[in-house]
Amino acid sequence: MTPVRIAVCLTLFACASTRKSASAPAPEQSAAAGANPFFEESPLSLHYPPFDKIHDADYAPAFEAGMAEQLKEVQAIAHGPAQPTFENTFVALEKSGRLLRRVQIVFNNLSSANTDPEMQKIEAQMAPRISAHRDEILLDPALFARVDSLYQKRGELGLDPESRQLVERYQVQFVRAGAKLSPADKEKLKKINKELSSLTTKFRQNTLKSTKENAVVVDDEKELDGLSKEQIGAAAEAAKARKLSGKYVLTLQNTTQQPPLRDLTNRGLRERLFKASVSRGVGGDADNASVVARILALRAEKAKLFGDANWAAYTLEEETAGTPQAVNKMLGELAPPALAKAKKDAQDLQALMPQGEKLEPWDWEFYAQKLRKQRYDFDEAAVKPYFELNRVIQDGVFYAANQLYGITFKERHDLPVYQPEVRVWDVIDADGSQLGIFVGDYYKRDNKQGGAWMNAYVPQSGLFGEKPVVANHLNIPKPPAGQPTLLTFEEVTTAFHEFGHALHGLFNKAKYPLLSGSAPRDWVEFPSQFNETWTREPKVLANIARHYQTGEPMPKALLDKVKSAENFDSGFKTSEYLEAAILDQSWHQLPESEIPKDGPAVASFDDGALQKDGVLFPPVPPRYHTAYFSHIFSSGYSAAYYAYIWSEVLARDSGQWFYQHGGMTRANGDVFRARILSRARTEEPRVLFEKFYGGPPRIEPLLEWRGLAASPGQGR
Repeated sequence: MTPVRIAVCLTLFACASTRKSASAPAPEQSAAAGANPFFEESPLSLHYPPFDKIHDADYAPAFEAGMAEQLKEVQAIAHGPAQPTFENTFVALEKSGRLLRRVQIVFNNLSSANTDPEMQKIEAQMAPRISAHRDEILLDPALFARVDSLYQKRGELGLDPESRQLVERYQVQFVRAGAKLSPADKEKLKKINKELSSLTTKFRQNTLKSTKENAVVVDDEKELDGLSKEQIGAAAEAAKARKLSGKYVLTLQNTTQQPPLRDLTNRGLRERLFKASVSRGVGGDADNASVVARILALRAEKAKLFGDANWAAYTLEEETAGTPQAVNKMLGELAPPALAKAKKDAQDLQALMPQGEKLEPWDWEFYAQKLRKQRYDFDEAAVKPYFELNRVIQDGVFYAANQLYGITFKERHDLPVYQPEVRVWDVIDADGSQLGIFVGDYYKRDNKQGGAWMNAYVPQSGLFGEKPVVANHLNIPKPPAGQPTLLTFEEVTTAFHEFGHALHGLFNKAKYPLLSGSAPRDWVEFPSQFNETWTREPKVLANIARHYQTGEPMPKALLDKVKSAENFDSGFKTSEYLEAAILDQSWHQLPESEIPKDGPAVASFDDGALQKDGVLFPPVPPRYHTAYFSHIFSSGYSAAYYAYIWSEVLARDSGQWFYQHGGMTRANGDVFRARILSRARTEEPRVLFEKFYGGPPRIEPLLEWRGLAASPGQGR
């Protein structure tokens, strides 16, 4: 399960078209148009960003001009002399803010993938400005009066279903933004939103800084015993990049557990690495604990303005789950079997340890690797040579998409990139037309946020006839020059997961930008979780499981062991995720009076909350501790981290549907594309799913997939 970052435009609406505005450019825009690449639509293929012409100095002027332009456009809509109509209100709003969206999309995406100190300064400066700009529009009484008047008589407007959905989504957006609040409460809300935007930016930047600073420096290669030649080479390259010649650096990924923990034989170094991971964001000049305390207080205050008991209640109104009670029920059903399996596995791991040593969280991955080798007679080092990055992408990820949807990929080298290792492909539809452009950014960098995610540089727009440019980002350690990039099977799964997001963006056929980019979090993860299905498909495995040197297929005996071990350690993996999801709900369901007032109280919260919910098990720490839980404090998943498992229920139901209808076929792929992947939010997600699946979701296929069912079935 991998985190995903969806770049969220802070303009009035979700990321939309970047087509040049039909209105005349502002004077300051005209004067600088020759120098600033954002003032004109990109002339490159499908309006792909001109990365080679974008400089840090371009962002602030484009933000300023973009905000001024959008305010002028929106004022003309709000105070236009003509009676409100669908065209002069909703379609006009959809067309507003093109320049601002253009700069925000690129800036937000590169802030995650390729930031620098100057960009971080701009981000800190602009975040509260953009928040205030958004509020100025959404809290405009004259504008809301037009929106509301049309909403009230939407049944009389003669709209097609998608246009009616647009009217309803606008009403929801304005109301949830505070359009119905009193003038005094609107002013309170503006102040809250402005401060929150600064705090979430600070949290993200602190996390990036502490993740870099907490990397573990190793002086002697002997301490790295157990790591592969490729892993040691990557550690040497990371040290060289930091000008630490002759040393080795174990960089950190965003999660609590770190990949080297499964291989390092030096228990002291394992402990040091684990503690470096969990101490991120606590104390020092990148302290997040006090930031969290203030974020939580402001979120509770905001929820109260809307009459909600807590932030979770406010947030979940817009999610497929609907209520905190529904989320708590699902987490409560999944946690007991996962924790029971983790505790049973812990006994087996303890039995492998030397006399007198107690199983600690930094031991779990190491002894789990040994136990897996004992049970299935293989380890990761034997598997990785059969999963080389380029083959996984070309012959696995792209191959599965071709088999299901008929699309093909043609790599191109004529478009500029922001880092030399970034790759670009044209995506060709089954009828020979260009569907979009796909960008792959696969390697870890110090100036790149952790985890894996998808974003769009040009979101699809039927209204403007624009085709999508989408990107996937992973954090695979870059090997030394000339060495292959070999993946764990978990990294293979991540590549398929993120491409599921890419397919969702590529196949989108929504007419209106708002509907294209406003899916609930617990729906966003559905297509990506579903695309993981094909990592267990024999045809796909036969394509990608080949030795990077000889091209020979993975021996059947080894492949069978890999597949048999698929659910090994599922108790740990499911429990660490559920603990994080429960932490998220624990924070955001707190009554306002119980929210910690300072950093130390925040830092000590996690264990108590997990103990209260009956899921505290020290050898299995949560996937994220609070101080570096970016999903919920800086990436839009607050009170919604449960979304991954909720979406996975839908994904495993869908996988079962596929195999009940013949498996990986074009016919099945075309149905899924037509009923799910192309629809965005043209209907409500629950309705879309039930029309595809034939009824409400069932949890049993997920339990079987994860090996947690009491009596596992075939699953296919």
